[in-house]
Amino acid sequence: MKTLLSGLACAIALLCPAPLLAACQIGQMLELRVTMAGMQPLVSATINGHEVQFVADSGAFYSSISPGSAAELGLGLEAMSPSFRTRGIGGETIPSLTTVKSLVLAGVTIPHVQFLVGGSEVGGVGLLGQNVLGIADVEYDLEHGMIRLMRAKDCAGHNLAYWSGGRPVSIVTVAPRNPGNPHTIGPVQVNGISTRAIFDTGAGTSILSLSAAARAGITPSSPGVKPAGFSRGLGRHIVQTWIAPIASLKIGDEEIRNIHIRIGDIGLDDGDMLIGADFFLSHRVYVANGLRKLFFTYDGGPVFNITPQRVVSSDGTEETVPADATAAPTDAESFSRRGAAFASRKQYDQAIADFSRACDLAPTDGRYVYQRAMARFAAGQTFLALADLDRTIALDPGNVDAHLTRAALRIAVPDKAEARDDIDAAEKLVAKPSDRRLEIGSLYDRVDAFDAAVAQYDLWIQAHPDDSRRGEALNQRCWARAQAGRDLDKALSDCNGALHLRPHTAMILDSRGLVYLRMGAFDKAIADYDAALALTPRLAWSLYGRGLAERRKGLVPQGDADVAAATTINPTLPDRAKTLGVAP
Repeated sequence: MKTLLSGLACAIALLCPAPLLAACQIGQMLELRVTMAGMQPLVSATINGHEVQFVADSGAFYSSISPGSAAELGLGLEAMSPSFRTRGIGGETIPSLTTVKSLVLAGVTIPHVQFLVGGSEVGGVGLLGQNVLGIADVEYDLEHGMIRLMRAKDCAGHNLAYWSGGRPVSIVTVAPRNPGNPHTIGPVQVNGISTRAIFDTGAGTSILSLSAAARAGITPSSPGVKPAGFSRGLGRHIVQTWIAPIASLKIGDEEIRNIHIRIGDIGLDDGDMLIGADFFLSHRVYVANGLRKLFFTYDGGPVFNITPQRVVSSDGTEETVPADATAAPTDAESFSRRGAAFASRKQYDQAIADFSRACDLAPTDGRYVYQRAMARFAAGQTFLALADLDRTIALDPGNVDAHLTRAALRIAVPDKAEARDDIDAAEKLVAKPSDRRLEIGSLYDRVDAFDAAVAQYDLWIQAHPDDSRRGEALNQRCWARAQAGRDLDKALSDCNGALHLRPHTAMILDSRGLVYLRMGAFDKAIADYDAALALTPRLAWSLYGRGLAERRKGLVPQGDADVAAATTINPTLPDRAKTLGVAP
């Protein structure tokens, strides 16, 4: 069997380095075109003739395919030693191994390539890791939709940020790499405290570990720190996070002042922090693995995509970004990639303009119309987004994402009948183990097709035994059954399983409360609603359900007060509950 490394080495032999400076030569080995999907850098590839997308993840030590995607692609699995484990945000997993007969990457066909298979779905079919991105030097130019594998010769002491022109270049010395630790790790100072950071394009937003944050004087209870929900990664668990104010974060010669950054118990063995795609979108980065140096320039925009920052160079002056010397887009694909980078930074006007140019240049390609639809939707242009989705589906009736997005918008309009048509179309287009089954189930739930929703959750849960969203899926199946008022024993089992995976979660307690209410177990329903409201005091369904349970126990004044409070929060809830057969 041939590994991805040896296959790419054969392709690299066809390319010649070009001179950069006297006595220093640098050449491009392979250019991976990147399209940002939110904060995920996606790279297109072909596996056994199927077009797929990988998340370009410099934080992954080896390339992987998710279990659901492996099943969807019909890939066989080989067991690995139980002692071999992969670790990421959310814990560790025991992977399997698969061999892809043919992988096409950046136009290069590589036969018999091995991938790890395991963990949660994290985007695309899986991750393109350091066994690709770290085979030599690598340049990350996400703003312009490119990752370039590079080779440098006789360049010690030279500036390898060859694009820099007159702008400041920061240099970071990175840790030695080896097969057991191939990551790009360098020093970062947080409030003057030294930390070890992994430069990780697979992390959508940068995140600091709780232990490193504590060393920098920050805890979840510090002034100005706010809960930020949960993050997830390859592992089967989710991680609670917070947004914390940081006075200073310094990487190389660049200092970013008065920012907010995410903190959480990320469980890293070899670092204190992940420097994520939000940093890479505002910087162009060259990792010289042979020299153990990382070169980067600030290319403009918010660095951590949460609040505006001041970026200052080593002499204390605020950095300015000269006009971009990179050639402007000339074809639909390059306008599309640049537009996706704008959209990732929430610069929707610029994104829509670029997607419109792509549509003009390739009027029969529905991909670009879909990208514009998503940007218009994010910008609040709902009806223009719907028009673009109509055009996308007319050009490409098999575009599952377009059907699902249009269904969600039609539900919001509301037009549940036409939304159901789109959901049915999407359901017929995806394979049984597809990750999209979870979204399809949720949409069926929203049009009151509860049996169809349960069927989708059944398929997803079966295909994703270790996914970090398993608790979410069990809760959604419980809720669908509770709304339908059928299979309540199964619904209770689902809610109990979800709470085992995600204890003290208000939405799951709320779901189980409705199950108990339907069963006539009013004391248990009230207990669950009490617990849910202690976590989320304005949860309308919990107030309403508790009110009904109280009234049925004869506690009419308390019940009436809870029902009135729920109706104040959500005036349409009594009518909705009556539709479901849940009424005073």
